[in-house]
Amino acid sequence: MSTTARPLLQIHVGSTRPNRIAPAFAAWFAEAAEKHAGFEVEVVDLAEVGLPLLDEPNHPRLRQYVHQHTKDWSAIVDRADAFVLVTPEYNYGYSAVTKNALDYLCQEWADKAVGFVSYGGVGAGVRAVQQLKQVVTTLRMVPVLEAVNIPFAWDRLTAEGGVTPDAILDNAAALMLGELARLTGKLRPTGH
Repeated sequence: MSTTARPLLQIHVGSTRPNRIAPAFAAWFAEAAEKHAGFEVEVVDLAEVGLPLLDEPNHPRLRQYVHQHTKDWSAIVDRADAFVLVTPEYNYGYSAVTKNALDYLCQEWADKAVGFVSYGGVGAGVRAVQQLKQVVTTLRMVPVLEAVNIPFAWDRLTAEGGVTPDAILDNAAALMLGELARLTGKLRPTGH
């Protein structure tokens, strides 16, 4: 667990495209998480992390990293107690940057709860989440059932780049945060 009194929830922004909208949804969810008050909250933007395509010579399970960018990424992920992955849906799947970020590490992800904020068109990103669940469970993460799925996401954006939520989205966020907090308490009761 983090060194603070509350567990650390990392919200990962899983899009690096120009003119992306993922940061708006990550900021909205971070605000909801702050109001929930069950976690310390940290937003991690994969565009800022800037990992190259997986370039470590050793298997991640060994934790024998040779590149500084991997050591830095390991430290970021290791300090988290739970995650929320904010993911678009690209061609019925999730983004390559998210897959790359997950594949870089192994042990750092294990025994931590994970939730999903997905967005897209009519499908609301749920197909991307279904694929992500296969990957995160292989990394020994524990996905929560509750999720925030945002259909027609671009209709939720304000002119200022924010998000216009409604009671359904706010309730979904609250339910997911409650389950993340409950599960994190069971998975990580004594910390790291």
